[in-house]
Amino acid sequence: MDPAGLNGKAVSGLVGIELRGAIAEIRLNRPDKLNAINAGMLEELTLRLAEAEQDPEVRVVLLCGAGRAFSAGFDLESGPRPEGMSEAEHTRRELQRAFDLIMRVWDFPKPVIAAVHGYCLGSSCEIAAVCDLTIAADDCRFGVPEVRFGSGIVCLVLPWLIGLKHANELLLVGGQIDATRAAGMGLVNVVVPAGALLDRARELAAEIAANDALAVALTRRAIRRSFDMAGLRDALVAALETDVEIETTETPESREFNRILAERGPKAAIAWRASRIAGKTC
Repeated sequence: MDPAGLNGKAVSGLVGIELRGAIAEIRLNRPDKLNAINAGMLEELTLRLAEAEQDPEVRVVLLCGAGRAFSAGFDLESGPRPEGMSEAEHTRRELQRAFDLIMRVWDFPKPVIAAVHGYCLGSSCEIAAVCDLTIAADDCRFGVPEVRFGSGIVCLVLPWLIGLKHANELLLVGGQIDATRAAGMGLVNVVVPAGALLDRARELAAEIAANDALAVALTRRAIRRSFDMAGLRDALVAALETDVEIETTETPESREFNRILAERGPKAAIAWRASRIAGKTC
């Protein structure tokens, strides 16, 4: 089932855009990989956002995913390291690209609504979080599983948006929660049946689009400015440096985990760590 409803229309490229009056629908379109955002998608999504921003007729952006999921997260391959660039510098550059995309959504001058279904994981969960509204299908699963793979969080925005305890649960446990629980945390505004997802998101987008554009824009800017005054942006930049440290620091445990991950896959690697820890716990 595809609650994001292509309605028989082809989507061009890895990220498509369709103008519906004052609403620009931007659709992630890598369904065979559950819309995991690779380097090509990152570039196309940045371009689609620029198109929506520059179009004076567009008042609201609706972000959704084709196929069985909104997005399973980021799938960025760093490629060869340029000569003369250290591993840490290379890693920082690649993480910065992902960070900048999330902040592009946060800083976008027009309201952005995320319509999510299936899976909303990793940094894609962070993208949905920084949108103005997040509408979830009742089948959607949310999670930020990076710690299970020895990775860090690209944009540590969740503590600011859903509170310390809820953020700790998602970020430190690394498990998944359903849409109802996500709504209880404040990560989601509305949960609807999967078949009604896009219709409900369009309704809310139309309601916002019908409001005074200047009042909406300045109110959004004031909301975000209050977070910046509280230190959000500086904290996120500092957290990005911590992510670089996580990604570039090797330990005996991480070395063995990554070996098993490469040879036998994620389930085997996670099971290896769990069995290793189990013998040390009461």
